[in-house]
Amino acid sequence: MTVEISKKVFNPRFLPLLEDDAHRYMVLYGGAGSGKSVFAVQRFLYRLLTLPLCNVLVVRAVAATNRDSTFALFQQIISKWGLSELFSCKEGDMRISCANGNSVIFKGLDDTEKLKSVTFPKGELTDIWVEEASEIQEEDFNQLDVRLRGKGTHKQIVLTFNPVSVLHWLKLRFFDRQDPRAVCLKSTYKDNAFLDDDYKATLEGYKDTDPYYYSVYCLGEWGVLGQTIFDAQKVSQRLQEIQAPIAQGEFVFSTWYNPQANEVVIDDSSIRWVEGSGPIRIYQQPQQGVSYVIGGDTAGEGSDFSVAQVIDHITGAQVCTMRGQMDEDLFAKQVYCLGMYYNKALVSIEANFSSYPIRELERLRYPRQFVRQAEDSFTHRIRQSYGFQTSKSTRPVVISGLVEVVREHCEWINDRDTLNEMLTFVRNENGRPEAQEGAHDDCVMALAIAYYSKIQQSAGEYTQRKWTRDMWQDYSKASPEEKAILRKRWGTPYTGGDYYG
Repeated sequence: MTVEISKKVFNPRFLPLLEDDAHRYMVLYGGAGSGKSVFAVQRFLYRLLTLPLCNVLVVRAVAATNRDSTFALFQQIISKWGLSELFSCKEGDMRISCANGNSVIFKGLDDTEKLKSVTFPKGELTDIWVEEASEIQEEDFNQLDVRLRGKGTHKQIVLTFNPVSVLHWLKLRFFDRQDPRAVCLKSTYKDNAFLDDDYKATLEGYKDTDPYYYSVYCLGEWGVLGQTIFDAQKVSQRLQEIQAPIAQGEFVFSTWYNPQANEVVIDDSSIRWVEGSGPIRIYQQPQQGVSYVIGGDTAGEGSDFSVAQVIDHITGAQVCTMRGQMDEDLFAKQVYCLGMYYNKALVSIEANFSSYPIRELERLRYPRQFVRQAEDSFTHRIRQSYGFQTSKSTRPVVISGLVEVVREHCEWINDRDTLNEMLTFVRNENGRPEAQEGAHDDCVMALAIAYYSKIQQSAGEYTQRKWTRDMWQDYSKASPEEKAILRKRWGTPYTGGDYYG
């Protein structure tokens, strides 16, 4: 059977996928009015007519919704293309048959047992279309996935949907990790060459009346289900504006033995930036004479990542982010290098879960750490320690500070992971701000700590001085609290002298 179908009937945005058989999963997502479902039907009809074997199972969460959506859309396009003589549409059992023996069956996932009995007159199942895929559960998708098996023919699942939540299994499965068997294509109403002007004007109207709705449902940005602490509208808008980092990689360095302290430390002159797939993303390179602040959050219980956020002390801009899964000693060494790279930035790492990175920075003689004050529970004397302590009193303060930054200066935020975390940072049933179940808050907390810790940073470069041998000996014997006092009294040690520490 030979049928000529002009390529002009297809939306140009989707044409590169018309002949795609190389991928097991074809993920078509985006905003309303983009034409993704229309293309899915057009493509299936094209394949039904041109392939020797093409049997399609169309599924939605509820079987009844197929009749007025997917089944009706097939009928509409068959009629529009003048193909009624080549297709038989049986509304009773929701089945469409092609003159060459290929066919389409429509089912719902509300009765998965019935899916096991689906058979085709000609051969086996080759294609599955999951319409409104965001409405189904991952376990249901897995059942469909294992159903699509066999050798000798193409096997493909097409998923069409509007993004719903940044925590949805679809995002976690097909976007947060790269599957070489999947091809993903985003589309919006702006890509639809056949959209009528009246409907386009309706969608455009949401820009002013409901910007968040416009961002999620018209532009197809991933949305949120809960009530976010941060301004979801501004965060979503910022996600559309941000650029890729100007550099990505990590630091390499050499160490040397410091006989005065009997320790191995990092040789500052050996620190070198290496481009690659490392955990550090740079958005602005350090500027001479500019002061920076680094906030850090180590991987703790319920957290998978260690994060360091670098901000410009004057402009407030987020200039660099380090986010990765690494041991605490490696995290501390990368933070050391990152701090030295950004003009000996003030480093403020959360001390709640583990103080090891803070102590390692101290051992490495990092020149500038955040100092907190606390009352000793026994002596009731004020003591000083390195690192930021998150408590019932400080946590609301730092989060409120970041909420204000996002509300007033969302353009300062440049990192996609950070912005996505903000969309899943909500109030729980008790009103406490925290990450939604299954989400992370490492980037949020590290950035909040960075902005709070600016209070201990100055606008200019620090004055350094050369410590004497006696100073180093006294310092090496001092407690952490005493060391903080000595640094405040003596200043930052000059790193180019004989008594480097």
